[in-house]
Amino acid sequence: MKCGIIQTALIAAALLLSAGMCAAAESKSAAPAEATAPDNPVDINSASKAQLKKIPGINDAVADKIIAGRPYLSKANLVTRNILSGAHYAQIKDLIIARQK
Repeated sequence: MKCGIIQTALIAAALLLSAGMCAAAESKSAAPAEATAPDNPVDINSASKAQLKKIPGINDAVADKIIAGRPYLSKANLVTRNILSGAHYAQIKDLIIARQK
């Protein structure tokens, strides 16, 4: 009789643990909206100053530098031309694109 109760308790504990792990995995897989790439990334070769300023960390001065440095063959040119730091670029690289005409 004790074995049956212990087995039932162990099964119930395993089910509860499993349900908790599933819930934790689901909450981790749902990324915040800021971290996901947008459907329409901002084109650094044609965006207005106002559009550039909507990118996190881009202020008036940086937007002006981006505009003055056009055209860009690659969005990574923002780092190679010392307009953005590597760390800032890593944060926004999925939000921007450098389209060619």
